[in-house]
This record gives sequence, structure tokens and C-alpha cells, in this order.
Amino acid sequence: MKNIMTAGAALLMTTSMAHAVELDRSGQDISVIFAETGLGGSYAELSYGSIMPNLSGQDAAGVGGARTGNVANDYTTFGIGFKHQYTDQFSAALILDQPYGADIAYDPAGSGGSALFGGTIADLESEAVSAIGRYEMGNGFSVHGGLRMQTISGDVTLDGAAYRGLAGYNVSLSEDTAYGYLVGGAYERPDIALRVALTYFSEIEHSFETTEDVRGVPAFGPSANTDVTTPQAVNLDFQTGVAPGTLVFGSVRWADYDVVKVSPSGFAGATSGGSLTNTETGFSYTLGVGRQVTDNFAASLSVGYEPEGDGDTSPLAPTNGNYSVSLGGAYTLDNGLEISGGVRYVKLGDATLGSGPTTTSFEDNDAVAVGLKIAMSF
Repeated sequence: MKNIMTAGAALLMTTSMAHAVELDRSGQDISVIFAETGLGGSYAELSYGSIMPNLSGQDAAGVGGARTGNVANDYTTFGIGFKHQYTDQFSAALILDQPYGADIAYDPAGSGGSALFGGTIADLESEAVSAIGRYEMGNGFSVHGGLRMQTISGDVTLDGAAYRGLAGYNVSLSEDTAYGYLVGGAYERPDIALRVALTYFSEIEHSFETTEDVRGVPAFGPSANTDVTTPQAVNLDFQTGVAPGTLVFGSVRWADYDVVKVSPSGFAGATSGGSLTNTETGFSYTLGVGRQVTDNFAASLSVGYEPEGDGDTSPLAPTNGNYSVSLGGAYTLDNGLEISGGVRYVKLGDATLGSGPTTTSFEDNDAVAVGLKIAMSF
């Protein structure tokens, strides 16, 4: 069932919008550590995803009723993974991913955009390298763990009538690298393609050199470093054969976004300790089925769900929950090279920013994600 598992992985690779627990992008997938290696004991993969959101809203009639335009820019993701089996019991992997991100830009109010949030922009970029070791204890049980090196930078501009005296505020968070860890365990039964893996990811604490201004004019004096904690998270991944040539697979992800507060010193002073972000702890779920169609080709179908949150929605991520459906396929060449891909359609949950007569509502939005992965065992 190797091809079926690859088709499932192709689907999960395109979850950048469906793994949308707040700022999640990659879902911190570590499936490379479980990949089958070739005669030389090695496995490598390269993945690419393109995400095309359609995310627009409209101001309430009381503030002009202007449309926001599409506030979410298209973006791409990539990942690299390498594994080597050193002994029958021990293997190690290196994984590069982009765990978090944001790319939001509201058209300026003077150009027909939202009167409340026009000109608001958020750009968050991240990369992480994970070094993971796995030890197989026998009887199907194994443990895995390792270190993560994470680099993040960001730039946010708040604009529009909703921000009143802070309209035009900008903060730049310089690139910062920090470290965390992951640890987990798994149980496998190869005869029925069963695997259940649980992985915990630690919080990572960053301290960003910070520059703040209002429309290019320094307004707060020298800024202290801004301390930001990225969330701890837990991934539960599972798969099992249910009939010859048929595999059921899925995942559950929990991420503790309540800890994520971005409160630069000048902004905090002007807002009595406010945060630029308004993120919530949440879950995302995926369930799918794969089928071996021929000796070389497998296909899979999956659905995803993220429940709506209970708190206020942020202008920097104006959605609330989502549903998704995905189709994937994997083809293995005679030389062992695997090419897999998938497409995912995401129905984004409606969200309302503000309260009373001064609101902006985001409704009937969606996104399409496509992904490609090339893998080789050698």
C-alpha cells in the first residue's frame, strides 16, 4: 500500500489553507521519518504547494458599504525531507517546512477599499528545520524526537477608521531564530498498513528587534524587543488498511494559539497592553480513503474540518473555521521515483470584524490549493 500512502501524503501536503488553525501553514508534518527507504537506506522528497484564496468582505451600510476586495494574496509553500536508516532500529530525518504565515492586504479606503480597515497589511514569513531521530523498540512500537530551529519575521500595518488614532501604525519585526523540540511515539502493524503516531511540538520563544512608526514618523521612542511565543501543538496521525488495496487515513491537530500575543512596546502603551493578533487555540481534522488503482497508480479522497472559534476575529485573518475536500494521486515509475499531487477546495467560514453598526462582514469565501511532491527511495 505504499502508493496509497503517498497519495494520502500528497493531499495532506496541500493543506496550507485547510490546516488553518489560526496562522498554521504546514501543519508541522513529520511523516518523512516513517517513509520506506531504498536499498541504500535513504529516502528524499521535495514538495511544492500553491494556494489561491478568495477572501473578500463588505463594510456595513452605516459606514459606506464599501467592498474590501480580495484581502488574501496568493502564496506558495515548499518542503524538503531526507531520511536515512542507520540500523534496523534507528533512523534519522531532516525536514524543512514553513510552519506559519500570513499575507493579508486590504485595498486603501481612498482607492475604493474598506473605510474601516483599508490599508491594513500583514506579512508573516517562517521557516523551520527539524532534526528527528526514531528508535524502533520491537512489537510495532517506536519513539521519535528531535530539535526544531525556527526563523520568523513579520511586518504589520494597521489602517482605516477602525483604528482611530493608531491608523497608519506600522511595526517591523526583524528576523529572529529560536529553538524548540518535538517528541512522540508510534505503533505499527505492517501486515494491515496500520500506523498510529502521536507527536508533541513545544512552544518556541522569539525575541524580535522592533521598529514602530505611524505613517513613517517615529511616534513611540525607541522600541524594546518584542517577545512572541509560537504555540505548542499535538498531531495525531493514523492510517490502516480496511480491504485489499484500500487504506483509510487521517489526522487531528491541536495548536495552543492562546499564547500568541504580539504586543510591541509602543503599541502596548497606546492600547493598554493590547495585541496585534487575536488568535485562539483550536483543532483541525482530516479523514480520507486511498485506493490502489493499478500497480503503479493510487488515488485518494479526503475531507477536512476546522470548527468555528468562540472569540473575536482578527482583521489579519478574517475567517472562522472551514470545510474542505481533496483529491490526490500518486504514480510510481519503474525506477522507484514517485510523483504525487493533489488539489484541495476549501470553504472558508464567515467572519465579522467590529461590532454594532461599524462592522465588516466576510461571507461566501473559499480557497483552492494544489500541490506536487517528488520522492525517491535509494
